[in-house]
Amino acid sequence: MMGPVRRVPGQPARAQASAQVSLPPVWLMALALVAVSANLRVAIASVPPLARTIAEDRGLSSTWIGALTTLPVLCMGLLAPAAQRLGARLGAAASVQISIIAVFAGVLLRWWGDHLWALYGGTLVAGFGIAVAGTLLPRLVKAVFPPERTGTITGLYMLAMMGGAAVAAALSVPLAARFGSWQASLASWSILAAFGAFAWAPVTAVISKYKAANPVAATTHRLPWRHPTAWLIAAYLVVQSWQFFSSLAWIAPSYVARGWDPTTAGYLLSAFSGAQLISGLLGPVLADKVHDHRTLLVPAASLALVGMLGLLLAPDTATAAWGSVCLLGLGQGAAFSLALVLLVEYAETPAGSGRLTAMTFFVSYTIASFGPTVMGALRDLTGSFQAIWMSMAFLTVVQVVLATRMKPGLAKVP
Repeated sequence: MMGPVRRVPGQPARAQASAQVSLPPVWLMALALVAVSANLRVAIASVPPLARTIAEDRGLSSTWIGALTTLPVLCMGLLAPAAQRLGARLGAAASVQISIIAVFAGVLLRWWGDHLWALYGGTLVAGFGIAVAGTLLPRLVKAVFPPERTGTITGLYMLAMMGGAAVAAALSVPLAARFGSWQASLASWSILAAFGAFAWAPVTAVISKYKAANPVAATTHRLPWRHPTAWLIAAYLVVQSWQFFSSLAWIAPSYVARGWDPTTAGYLLSAFSGAQLISGLLGPVLADKVHDHRTLLVPAASLALVGMLGLLLAPDTATAAWGSVCLLGLGQGAAFSLALVLLVEYAETPAGSGRLTAMTFFVSYTIASFGPTVMGALRDLTGSFQAIWMSMAFLTVVQVVLATRMKPGLAKVP
């Protein structure tokens, strides 16, 4: 808790200013972080359960429906370097405040989904917000939380993000029935974004004052393009993110095409996201206690591989479907949350973590953003969803191989 400031004779003015500004309590910053991160997948996860309804209403192909997932992920990639520079200029906390307001505006714009420009434009605006927040939150974790809490805080961040996705996937179809349109269902998630903006505002004010009173030495904004560790993490995130966003986009539509009720298919997608709540929290917490991250990364990728093979080999069995998506969710949830830990641990400074995150997100999300659209085109070309699961099973094998390369002692980004 911040108390009154005692003026020390002879103490420089800036040092005295620093003394009177302290960071908010860890629990308060963690709650605000949860409120923001809960919005980072909702704009994406709320679409797939309604994909068939949207496609029939607007006359869209699978490729165009896949683009509703591709757009925000593409933003997360292309805008990652710009987000890092925005954070350096305005401050990471203030930039996150702007980002959550953008998510609110973009999701709300989908209310006018009768106009395709509003549907895709709103998705693009929300994608900008997701890109800025997603890039800067790992940097904030390293900058304002105690080092021994890095894994736990990252787990909470992941828990909220996947929890938001799970709830959005489960409720999108019921909300469409309740409000009478898919447009209202998609736009209703702006309420969650508004809550995130209000929760983050006081934290932004205090962190900004703290940073002004405790300036750090100027550092380069150049991304670590020549750093081998950065490229290893980027390659790992390419294959992991391609699978995750493609699965998010096509699990529900694939089972609707098999005759499942859209609401039940939405619950199936929710199970995929819900399984990540467990592994997304547990993975980073264990990472605080494990020196060699391969002992966690390899099993996580192996779980995802088993789940993907289940979708490929037993697509018509309901029990196998539920088990497969849960295994896939457990594996991918742990895989991504552990990657967030790597972005913090393989950097020497908060600024280094920001540059590492910006570079790896730029590479991985830019490439992975095409996953849902390419998989949609593959489905249109072959007339079957099995080609999707076959290609992604191969990528999961690549993920296992890359996980074995995350040896202890890799050079850190300065």
